[in-house]
Amino acid sequence: MTKSELIEQLVDVDVPLSKKESELVVNTIFDSITEALAVGDRVEIRGFGSFSIRERDSRQARNPKSGEVIQIPAKKAPFFKTGKELRHRVDIS
Repeated sequence: MTKSELIEQLVDVDVPLSKKESELVVNTIFDSITEALAVGDRVEIRGFGSFSIRERDSRQARNPKSGEVIQIPAKKAPFFKTGKELRHRVDIS
């Protein structure tokens, strides 16, 4: 499902929202999650899952084309852990 398909589904629900309003709702939710993660907060949506930031250590890797060893710097990456309810619903399907 893409972001635009999610917006369309929100329009199709019995809630009286226009496409523009639905887009604003979806964008606001995504922006709020992004901003929280950017400052290091954890975002938990009960029954769905939680978003957090994981620190990745620096490491050495090899360029497959040249064989040269390169250093990959440490970085922060977003991480999503599914909630029990979501895991259960996906497993049954």
